[in-house]
Amino acid sequence: IPVSLSYLYCILCALALACHAKTSFTDPGSVPMSAVPTELQRRNEKLSMCSQCQTFKPPMSHHCRICNRCISRMDHHCPWMNNCVGVGNMKHFLLFLIYTWTCSAFSLLLLGWNYFFCDNEDCMFHPVLTQLVRVMTLLSIGSFLFTSSMLMNVCYGIMTGIGTIDRLKKKATNTVHTSDEEPIPLKNIFGIEGYHTWPFPCDPIFEDYDAVMGFSTPQRLLREQMKEHDTSIDGDGTAGSISMASRDYTPV
Repeated sequence: IPVSLSYLYCILCALALACHAKTSFTDPGSVPMSAVPTELQRRNEKLSMCSQCQTFKPPMSHHCRICNRCISRMDHHCPWMNNCVGVGNMKHFLLFLIYTWTCSAFSLLLLGWNYFFCDNEDCMFHPVLTQLVRVMTLLSIGSFLFTSSMLMNVCYGIMTGIGTIDRLKKKATNTVHTSDEEPIPLKNIFGIEGYHTWPFPCDPIFEDYDAVMGFSTPQRLLREQMKEHDTSIDGDGTAGSISMASRDYTPV
């Protein structure tokens, strides 16, 4: 086996560990006490309040009893991460699953290559190393199956717009097929910085932060109102286009 394949495996493992750390230490989208609904939500949606936090509860959010906070667009609480998986760290969690799945498949291919296609004297290994390879094979198989299941679950949630908790609730009430949720755009997961940032565990930048998070704050609404007011005095042409672009931030 070429040494370059070992380097590639180490790079994939490093990326998987980095994504694991980012998922664990990144805010998953906790809803602050000062959260308020956006103007679009005030007009078109039925507003609700969390009975535990006593604050605004955005759509698709849930209160995590372990973290004791509401998480915007919460998918589930992951014990492997010791953190919730929500809108804030969904990118890192998805990358972690992809890299872990790739590492598991890659290790199985390398072990199988040595087992079936190595027929020279260099393939005679120490008994201790042989036992370690067998343990590694079992771990790779288990990791491959587990991450495959999790990847299908997360991808299904992205394509349907229904998270794990909401899907379980809808299955319990037999209302899965009557859901009207839309698929989650990839730019609301990976951001708008460019495709070159997608494979790396860097925090995404969203085009409309309030729309992605599902809530706003009085400070952000006031800042956008002042920005809109400043641009409205420049003239009808430029002001009209900018005002239309920032309509979602207009406070009530």
